[in-house]
Amino acid sequence: MLDKSNTLYLSHENSLLRMKLKIFWLAVLLSVSFMCQSQSGSIDGRVLSDGAPLEFVTVQIEGTQDGAVSDALGRFQFDNIAYGSYVLLFRSVGFIDEQETVVVDASHQSVEIDVELSPSQFVLEQMVVTGTKTFKRQTDSPVIVSVLDIKTLEGVQACNLSDALNFQTGLRVETDCQTCNYTQLRMNGLAGGYSQILINGRPLFSPLTGLYGMEQIPVNMIERIETVRGGGSSLYGSSAIGGTVNVITKIPKTNGYDVSYTFQNINGQTNDMVLSGNANVLSESKKSGVSIFINNRNRGLYDHNGDNFSELPSLKNNSFGTNLFFMPKKNHKLEVSLGSLSEYRYGGEITDAPAHLALQSEERQSDIYMGSADYQVNFNDDNSSLITYLSAQLTDRTHYTGIFPDDSLDVLAHLEAPPYGTSKATTYQLGVQANHRLRRFVTGDNVLTLGAEFVVDDVYDDIPAYRYLIDQRTENFGVFLQSDWELSSSFNLLSGVRLDQHNLLDEVVLSPRVSLLYKYKSETQLRLTYSTGFRAPQAFDADLHIAFAGGGISRVSLSPNLDKERSSSVSGSVNFDRPTERMVYGFTAEAFYTFLDGAFYLEGIGEDEFGERFEKRNGDGATVQGVSLEARANFNRKLQIESGFTFQTSLFGTAVENVEGLSAETKFLRTPNDYGFLMVSILPENKFSANVNLVYTGEMLLAHFAGAPEQLTDEYVTSTPFAELGLKTSYTIELRESGSKIEIFGGAKNILNAYQNDFDSGKNRDSNYVYGPAAPRTLFVGLRLRS
Repeated sequence: MLDKSNTLYLSHENSLLRMKLKIFWLAVLLSVSFMCQSQSGSIDGRVLSDGAPLEFVTVQIEGTQDGAVSDALGRFQFDNIAYGSYVLLFRSVGFIDEQETVVVDASHQSVEIDVELSPSQFVLEQMVVTGTKTFKRQTDSPVIVSVLDIKTLEGVQACNLSDALNFQTGLRVETDCQTCNYTQLRMNGLAGGYSQILINGRPLFSPLTGLYGMEQIPVNMIERIETVRGGGSSLYGSSAIGGTVNVITKIPKTNGYDVSYTFQNINGQTNDMVLSGNANVLSESKKSGVSIFINNRNRGLYDHNGDNFSELPSLKNNSFGTNLFFMPKKNHKLEVSLGSLSEYRYGGEITDAPAHLALQSEERQSDIYMGSADYQVNFNDDNSSLITYLSAQLTDRTHYTGIFPDDSLDVLAHLEAPPYGTSKATTYQLGVQANHRLRRFVTGDNVLTLGAEFVVDDVYDDIPAYRYLIDQRTENFGVFLQSDWELSSSFNLLSGVRLDQHNLLDEVVLSPRVSLLYKYKSETQLRLTYSTGFRAPQAFDADLHIAFAGGGISRVSLSPNLDKERSSSVSGSVNFDRPTERMVYGFTAEAFYTFLDGAFYLEGIGEDEFGERFEKRNGDGATVQGVSLEARANFNRKLQIESGFTFQTSLFGTAVENVEGLSAETKFLRTPNDYGFLMVSILPENKFSANVNLVYTGEMLLAHFAGAPEQLTDEYVTSTPFAELGLKTSYTIELRESGSKIEIFGGAKNILNAYQNDFDSGKNRDSNYVYGPAAPRTLFVGLRLRS
């Protein structure tokens, strides 16, 4: 018979033992679980190209089936990655494959990396931002966005923004003054006031800055140039009727430096020297960085026809700027851009005397300060973002524009009060933009963009001796809403509307736009765009330019009855690109039509004691229409060909009297019906490269005023077509010990010297009678040192 007390004791012992075993196994499981958890980590990263996020990049962990695809912000993530060393493979169409080695261990449980993909020599799917104000692959943008990258700008030996834009289809940079060489950009045949020039998406080009601003933006400040032709860029508001040029400045991506010196000789007569430098510094965490650029240019006077009056003014430019970014926390980013541009410009009689003692001259000292700040926050698993931005620009200019009089009494008056003047312009913008991606919105993702911005332009231009004054302040409050909807894998519908309240207008202006993109397979995109826009009755850059004509000066004033100008634009295009194993080839064909209601034009209103007067008025209407064709090919990354050509007509509905006493004309002045470019890049090896380029401009109608010895009457002149042929070759030497490279380059611009040969001479010349290339034959050599 068992002892009950012993039985209870044994039972109690067994219960304790079972409890201890349970606790033991629970501890083991918790330990194993803890060890498993502590033995794994995560990899969180971004894929970038040219500082912009890359979407749809395939990220593969080598030797495994684990993979990810980067999102719209370039982000990708791997969770629960066991400790170890891994090789990540990055692949995307149009970019060179990259790989990165990462280590996940106890000290690096959460690894964050940024990976930069370099585009292949011929990029099919570059990321762009200008068409929609959001990052899109170029082939996915419902609005055509053309891109000029820094390699192309270097290949054609562009010194500044003005030199570069001729190598974009539908764009033409023209010189409009023989004395000061004021330039303006024409897009699809429309004058400069119809085009919006942005710096990092911000309207820092005021009407006054636009007078010489394109020549003051050095190439070493630029990372790439994005262009939207036609009214499809109406999202940016007033002045974007002809299109938008967005200059994207360099941002730090890697540590490094780049210094170059270029010596140019202009037609054997004068020299042009450019010294530029860039430096990038990134923090070890890559959460902050700074990029710095400097540029100095010194060009002498050039006299083409031997009359001791210049056709190219002397230039002394100094530019300095910096771009920096800081990421205070995950999904937060601050970007700041600051710049200073200083220029001295003199043209006219070649003399050492002060400007007002020259027989005829223009003298300018311009100081421009610009800056912008953007703060972006991403949230909601990167499906939403909020951007606030502020930009400002200040231009301070002193200037002289005058002719030394012949009459002795006029001489005394001139010496007592020479026509010196002052100009000041301030531009600032304050804005906010919210983006939100609606996943699976009926059929596909829909990115909604809502924003508001306030833009102020304050222009003051005063020459007391001429009783000339422009004192104008414009204020525009705009609100925009956009839907970027993937209807299916083949269709994308971009629709939006902008509302603007301008202080010079009584009513709110409504500007809708809609674009449809159809993707046929992977090689072909068809686009159709309709948009409307407007220009306010304000002074634009060309209105501020004072020209010499008939022994006096010509000035532009605004009609007191001047009203806004409305536009309606339609464009359709087909884009085709096909990559093969050894080559890539493609083409783009676009047809465009723009109707201008109440189109601005200049009417001659006679003379005063200083010279010709013109008034800007509203016409009945005007039509600009045409076709642009592009072709491109890259053969095994050794030979690349790019070309673009435009055929168009630009006509007023009712003939305009451009010159008093001459017949009225329906044709736009200074607007050729055909123009284009061709670039051939030869890359036989990494060390040697060559670029052959050609810019063609067809005939155009010009007004030529009397006054010079060789021009006794006012008349219309039709120019002859001309072509500028350029060549650049370079050879690179690697300095293996230092990791640096030395590049030696040289070549020629306008080799055939297709320069205008019928310039007016003397102090009474018509300075607006200029139509040819920007400069005669120019030889150049240079040296570049970079990391």
